[in-house]
Amino acid sequence: MPDHHSNEPGHELHIQHPRRKPGLLANLRSSFLTGLVVIAPVGLTVWLIWTVVGWVDAFVLPFVPDAYQPETYFKKYFGEDTTINVRGVGVVFFLVFTVVIGWIAKGVIGRSLIDWAEGLVDRMPIVRTIYNGVKQIAETVFAQTENNFDKACLIQYPREGLWAIAFVSTNAKGEISRRVPRDGRIISVFLPTTPNPTSGFLLFVPEEDVVYLDMSVEDAAKLVISGGLVYPADANGTGDVPPTPGGIPLAVEAERQRDKLDA
Repeated sequence: MPDHHSNEPGHELHIQHPRRKPGLLANLRSSFLTGLVVIAPVGLTVWLIWTVVGWVDAFVLPFVPDAYQPETYFKKYFGEDTTINVRGVGVVFFLVFTVVIGWIAKGVIGRSLIDWAEGLVDRMPIVRTIYNGVKQIAETVFAQTENNFDKACLIQYPREGLWAIAFVSTNAKGEISRRVPRDGRIISVFLPTTPNPTSGFLLFVPEEDVVYLDMSVEDAAKLVISGGLVYPADANGTGDVPPTPGGIPLAVEAERQRDKLDA
């Protein structure tokens, strides 16, 4: 019998169309993006290391005597026409030289020589300013002391209600600690910029306005550099962003979903 209800108001016919599978180009594009996500970090890391090693070699090797140059040995054993670019030799010389200088500087004679040289530098106005600035930066970055960024935090910046990641430096000391009006302790924090965390702002903030984070300084730096795209794992081992099935990267999975919708 005919269906009388199909023509009544409020009843609509819903036709279920079969979903088409993604075409060949869609599969190729998805595979290409997956391979790009895997290869890009490895390739960039290898390229960066290769480039830095080349810079060090180009700077150090001209100071190495010809008798110790790697090309000398290759020409001696394989012929004068042998030309092989061996990277990393300058890095080895630099590491050995730095270790020897550090060992000498720890001794009494080394400290005496350094004090004598710094006394000469202090008599040169322009050279003194440059040397003291570079020395202070080097001591801050490379010295093995407790005066390093060891805690990440959140502060309200540039206005109340907006939160920014910062790194706890030290407690405010000296004139700054005396002159800042406060009811509690004042701490100094470094507020980095994105995507270059080496630049930023030095802020003096009341400790009660600082929210300490459980994430490490390295994870907080990754979050700043990535512009909020790379979130660290939570304390329970899971990230804020749910993983996609099969461990497929989010960008690739989103591309697949768009291909399905377009199909």
